[in-house]
Amino acid sequence: MAQIQAKDVAALRAKTGLGMMDCKKALVEADGDMEQAIKILREKGLATAAKKEGRIAAEGIVDILTEGDVTAIIEVNTETDFVAKNASFREFVKDVLATIVANKPACLNCLMEATLVGSEMTVSQGLVEKIAQIGEKISIRRFAIVEGTVSTYIHGAGQTGVIVKFDAEAAKANAGFAEVAKNVALQIAAGTPPTYVAKEDVPQSVIDEELAIQVAAAKNDPKLASKPENVLKNIVAGKMSKSFFEKACLLEQPYVKEDSLTVGKYLAQAGKELGGEIKVVSFVLFEKGEGLQKREENFADEIAKMVNKG
Repeated sequence: MAQIQAKDVAALRAKTGLGMMDCKKALVEADGDMEQAIKILREKGLATAAKKEGRIAAEGIVDILTEGDVTAIIEVNTETDFVAKNASFREFVKDVLATIVANKPACLNCLMEATLVGSEMTVSQGLVEKIAQIGEKISIRRFAIVEGTVSTYIHGAGQTGVIVKFDAEAAKANAGFAEVAKNVALQIAAGTPPTYVAKEDVPQSVIDEELAIQVAAAKNDPKLASKPENVLKNIVAGKMSKSFFEKACLLEQPYVKEDSLTVGKYLAQAGKELGGEIKVVSFVLFEKGEGLQKREENFADEIAKMVNKG
């Protein structure tokens, strides 16, 4: 049997939003396998798909820069919110973004070795200098580059950043396209974060696993438990449109500004008005601190005590 550590319980709690004892029991049952523990909790109806990728905020900023047809998004983390609001720090982030757009680095290490725009230092050296100047740890966590027709949106002064890439050759010539594109970026930032653009993008293996989890959860529902397996599968499959696809797929989501429409129908309607089809090719969504955990010594001690009891 795997040794269940306090940090594992804390991580599972962060991912699911559930109580410590439920998380510990699931980890024990899953022999320490995090993904299996999440699946067990979901099958018991305790954890939802929406919370599977639960997040604990870390400080820092998400920022975006577009030059010509190249757009870059970056997340840079700090220890405190105070530093994240520092003008010198934000200027450094802008310089790193400009470096990304100019050099199109293939990886984070490549970026760190590139010459920082406006200086003779590498990005790595510039980062060390900025840390020494500010007196707090700063970490360039991730970035992405998108080329082509895009719309961007930053929420909450750097809490969330979105880039959406479109295929809309005819429609983008119309003055109204920019607003439509911005609305889609806003949708991604403000609504349930989608994983895919369309239903067709969801791998069959993901659909099969989701169906199996929801069937297992249905078996724990007293109203459905007595029904045969094939009946349960049909019931769950019928509900998948709302319970899964509507959350996971951007085009299936209710449009935030008019929930009688899906995003897909909104774009179809807008395309007719603007004289050409508007397709979402892809999107990038960065949420500040996604998956990162702040130091919470008191909470960790509490978890450790509970883990050691059992």
